[in-house]
Amino acid sequence: MHEKIIIYQTIPRLSGNRVENPVPGSSLEINGTGKFADYSVEKLEYVKNLGCSYIWFTGIIEHATQSICLGQSCLPDSPQIVKGVAGSPYAIKDYYDVAHYLAVNHDRRVEEFEELVERCHKSGLKVIIDFVPNHVSRNYNSDKNPGHFSDFGVNDNINVSFATNNDFYYLPGKHFTSPAQLSTPENNRLNNYTEYPAKATGNDCFNESPSINDWYETVKLNYGIDYLAGKSRNFDPIPKLWDKMADIIHYWSRKGVDGFRCDMAEMVPEEFWHYLISEIKVEFPDLIFIAEIYDPDKYNSYLNSGFDFLYDKVGLYDTLIRVIKGDSSASDISKCWQSLGEIQDRMLNFLENHDEQRIASDFIASGPEKGIPAVAVSLLLNRAPFMIYFAQELGERGMDAEGYSGLDGRTSIFDFWSIKSIINYNKGLYDIHLHQKYRFLLNIARDEPSITAGLTYDLQFANRDNSNYLISSTFSFARYYDNEIILVVVNFSESSIEIKLNIPMHLFEHWGIRDGQNCIFTDLYTNYSGELQFSSKQPIHLKVDGYFIRIVKLLLQ
Repeated sequence: MHEKIIIYQTIPRLSGNRVENPVPGSSLEINGTGKFADYSVEKLEYVKNLGCSYIWFTGIIEHATQSICLGQSCLPDSPQIVKGVAGSPYAIKDYYDVAHYLAVNHDRRVEEFEELVERCHKSGLKVIIDFVPNHVSRNYNSDKNPGHFSDFGVNDNINVSFATNNDFYYLPGKHFTSPAQLSTPENNRLNNYTEYPAKATGNDCFNESPSINDWYETVKLNYGIDYLAGKSRNFDPIPKLWDKMADIIHYWSRKGVDGFRCDMAEMVPEEFWHYLISEIKVEFPDLIFIAEIYDPDKYNSYLNSGFDFLYDKVGLYDTLIRVIKGDSSASDISKCWQSLGEIQDRMLNFLENHDEQRIASDFIASGPEKGIPAVAVSLLLNRAPFMIYFAQELGERGMDAEGYSGLDGRTSIFDFWSIKSIINYNKGLYDIHLHQKYRFLLNIARDEPSITAGLTYDLQFANRDNSNYLISSTFSFARYYDNEIILVVVNFSESSIEIKLNIPMHLFEHWGIRDGQNCIFTDLYTNYSGELQFSSKQPIHLKVDGYFIRIVKLLLQ
C-alpha cells in the first residue's frame, strides 16, 4: 500500500518552552528555551496520533547565536552577524554539532539528540532535519569535525575571488561591513567582528557592504560556479566541497536521521544533487530528500537529480492562500492542480511553515477556521506528502512581536520565545473542535486507501454551470481505489450551503465503473451511513457547513 507521508514540522527551541511571559528580543536566561528532552514519549505519541508519520526538527544543527549557554563555555557570536538573539537556524556554525542550548547536559548534547531520534523511532515516527547546503554562518567554526575533511575555508586562496576548490567566494582587498544594529543583551557586547577579505553572502550578494535585506549573517559556499565569469560551471574535477557535504549527510544518516529538508536547494547546482543523492542512497536507500524550491521551470531538473519531493509553494500554497483571503475563486485550484501533470504526487503540500505567515494571523484569515477547507484540499487532493507546522492544529496566530522579525504573523525563528497556544493546550485551554478537525483530516489522509493510493477526479468543471453549486467558494473532487470512492466537497464561505453535486459520465468512463449502481455511503465525519445510487443522471444532495467539508465514502456494489 502506498504511504501518504505526513510531516509535523517543529522547532524544539520554541515548542518545548514553558516561560509564560517572554520579553521581546530578550536573552535565553529571561525567555528560556525548549530542549530535546521535551519531546517525551507522550509528546511524540501526540504527534503520531494526530496522524503524522514523520517529524521534522528545525533548528537542530548548531548555528550562530548571541546567547551564552547557561553554565557552559560556548561563546556567543557578534550581533553584527546574527539575526535575533537566538539566531537563525539557517546560519550554520558547525555542521557536525547540535545547538548547545537544546541539551540538558551540554557535554552530552549529541547523545541527547541521538536519544531523541531513538524515541521517535520507537513511537513510529521517522525523523527529518534541515540540510543547509548553500551557506554557513560568517563565523563558521567546527569543534565536532570528525576530521575526514578540513574545515571550511581553511585551505582557501583568499587572494582570488574564485577558485574551484575554494569553499567560499572572496572580495580581495575589501573589508566586510555589517548593516546590523548593535543592540544586544547585557551579557553579549561583542561588536568587534572583523572579516578580511570580505566574503559573498548566502543570497549571492558580491558586495562587501550587504544591506539589511541581504543574508548578511551568512557566506555563500562554492560548488564550482564562477558567478563573476558568466556563471561558468567548473565541475571537472569535482570540487572538494561536494565530498565535504556528502560526508555531513553520511554523518547524520548514520545517527538515524531518515530524511533531509534541503534549504534553498535551487541555489545549489543540480549536478551536485545528482552526485550527492545517488551516492548517499547506496548506503541509505530509504532516505528522503525534500527540496525547498520556488522556480517551476526547475522542477523537473531537480526531480531528475534525485529529489523525492519538492516544495509546492508557488503553486498550491499560493493559490489556497488567495482563496482563503477571497482574492481568487476556488476554481483556480483546478488550474493549479492540472499544471503539475505527472509530478503532482512528488510535491510537498502545506499551509504553514517557518517561512510563512500563520493561517490564523491577521495577515491571512484572522482566525483558524477559515483555513480548514484549504487544509482539506492540500491534504486530500492527491497522493503528495503533506506538512503541518507545530501548533497549527491549535490555531496559533503568530501575532507576537518576538524580537528581530517583529509582528509579522510568523512564529519567529530568530529569538527565544514561547508559543501561547501550546502553553494553553498544556493547561487544557484550547479549541477542542479545531483540534478534532485537524486530527480527523490527518487520520483520513493516513488511513484511507482512496487517499493514500487512489486516483483523483476534479469535479469542479462538471459543476461550473450548476445553479446549485457556488463555483467561486466551493471545490469538489473524487478519489478512487479498489471499488471505493471518496467524495470531498469543500466550502470556503462562512455560510452553510446545500448543493446538488453533479457526477459526469466521463468519471465512470475514465475509471471504468458502471454508471447507476447502488452504493453504501458513509459520512466520514459523523459516521452516518445509508444507501444511494451513484449515477451521472442523479446529482448527490449535500449540506456543507461554513468553512468546512463533507467527506463521503462510497462502497460500490
